[in-house]
Amino acid sequence: MSATGNTHGMDGKLVTPDWPPLTVDEVRDLLKGFPGVGEVKEILSISPRPLSSASMVQTMGSRVFVKRHARSVRDREGLLEEHRFLKHLLAHGASVPRVLASAAGETAIENGGWAYEVHESAQGIDLYEDAISWTPFHCLHHAYAAGGALAQLHRAAQGFAAPRRKMQPIVASFTIFAAADPAAEMKRYLFARPTLAESGAVRACAEQALNLLAPFHAELAPLLPKLAPLWTHNDLHASNLFWSNTGDDANVAAIVDFGLADRTNAVHDLAHAIERNIVEWLVLVGNPSQPDDVPVHLDHLEALLEGYESVRPLSDAEAAALAPMTALCHAEFALSEADYFLSVLRSDERAVMAYDGWLVGHARWFHSAAGRKLLDGLRRWADTHVEAVR
Repeated sequence: MSATGNTHGMDGKLVTPDWPPLTVDEVRDLLKGFPGVGEVKEILSISPRPLSSASMVQTMGSRVFVKRHARSVRDREGLLEEHRFLKHLLAHGASVPRVLASAAGETAIENGGWAYEVHESAQGIDLYEDAISWTPFHCLHHAYAAGGALAQLHRAAQGFAAPRRKMQPIVASFTIFAAADPAAEMKRYLFARPTLAESGAVRACAEQALNLLAPFHAELAPLLPKLAPLWTHNDLHASNLFWSNTGDDANVAAIVDFGLADRTNAVHDLAHAIERNIVEWLVLVGNPSQPDDVPVHLDHLEALLEGYESVRPLSDAEAAALAPMTALCHAEFALSEADYFLSVLRSDERAVMAYDGWLVGHARWFHSAAGRKLLDGLRRWADTHVEAVR
């Protein structure tokens, strides 16, 4: 948690936040409606995450995590989609924080242009509190533990039959490359979001990304019918995990931040965990002309997969799907971020980073020597996986 109120910028540096931090008076007024929480004593920390405003709050009775969203990003129904998933996960043994309800039984509170949610403090230690996305684990055991925690989450998610989320910014959905015709699905995706559809630059980058990613979709397409739908986290970065201690032997105590969750499949979620933790994309941001300089932590990848399969072994089809899915999984979220920057923040400059730097840049990177090394490593692992099963 940031002590300054600054947030993580797109290049990994701390910047002035887009959304004002929570205030003591604001939190006090909100929590009056939550029985048993107690009088607010102080705001302990300010989250550096850029898409909302959030703080750990000390009350007379406990510590709670309060999060405020612009309703243009998350309204009441958008939050309730996440809360219903969290309730299911808790009921099936997952280590996730409980969402608190107001005296009126509401877990999502709208007030003016804002929507609020209140969570119990997560169990464990926020060991990666200062880590930004796309930076690696501290050690191999943490990667192994994260893989196991994700597999446990997938086991707990079984049976949650809610449909895909409604259209809204900042969701890591999986529709474009889940379709037999990604180009047609891309058109539908853009048309449903006028700020994207009206931008010639976005349309051009979308077409470029489709061409770059076409070989990976061709590899994935025969396997898609064998990937069972599942509600998934879609942002399992080390900083969204709480840990049992501060050492290299720490295990995962809780998984937090389900803002990107949606109905996708287990391979999509595992691919996101690889994309978030194994590839240091910020190096590419700093020097896009040198894609082979981007560090790829293959030892952490092996540990992550071993940890996952220690809890939930992948099927042959899931193992084979992991390489192409890793190349494809970030595309839709990059477009979702571009929509957020254009339609909510009205920032053309940051939108360019999303639809050109991330959508096209990441797609192009998978054709570089470093990108091929990662995907070929996953393919070899899948071949070994099949042989081991036989």
